[in-house]
Amino acid sequence: MEADDALRMKILGSWIKHARMQQNKTQGQLAGEAGIARSTLSLFERGENTSMLVFIQLLRALNLLDLLQAFQVEEQADAVQKFKARKPGRTRARNIRQDRKKPEPESDWCSWQ
Repeated sequence: MEADDALRMKILGSWIKHARMQQNKTQGQLAGEAGIARSTLSLFERGENTSMLVFIQLLRALNLLDLLQAFQVEEQADAVQKFKARKPGRTRARNIRQDRKKPEPESDWCSWQ
């Protein structure tokens, strides 16, 4: 792991700790609300355990889950909406009966017939 990554993990842990303190919650309270052990939260706040799942659980318990919307890719949402809004087209080909087939117009370009 690069030194920059370790620093970023500590920053993330400090940010969670700051959010917890702003909401006046103890580690035990937040850990209980997030469904994790207090020791896991302590490790996370020190930057020693930055599991994505733990991070999401903490965001949910802090009512900050909407921060993840910044990572939503709009193109995918637009593609899904376009797919749902499209008009249903033909699902299979059909045979044209010979007696319903339109006659081809006669051509007058060939005069020797």
